[in-house]
Amino acid sequence: QVQLVESGGGLVQAGGSLRLSCVVSGTIFSINGMGWYRQAPGKQRESVATITSGGGLTNYADSVKGRFTISRDNAKNTVYLQMNSLKPEDTAVYYCNANVLLYSYHPGGFDYWGQGTQVTVSS
Repeated sequence: QVQLVESGGGLVQAGGSLRLSCVVSGTIFSINGMGWYRQAPGKQRESVATITSGGGLTNYADSVKGRFTISRDNAKNTVYLQMNSLKPEDTAVYYCNANVLLYSYHPGGFDYWGQGTQVTVSS
């Protein structure tokens, strides 16, 4: 059974930093793209940052460009989100996503989600 487990959330003052981690566990063949998403109360889930399988291409929401950095360690099946210069509007539950190939031939893979980790930024 594939699981994504996030860690690193918490309470931080505005201007501070946090580093989120997400580990993919279970029997898999490989991991394609990975990403971080967030959902604030009363709002829809939105994409924060994504990264390709080799880590060569990244994409960020305009609201976090220059402040957040996504990276991955394929040897550890882990994706990270370094969040600097945090703002109160970054407060949300952050979710990890991974497109996983369960077999060598698995067209399209399957999307898995973590349980979410709360990030709260106080003003």
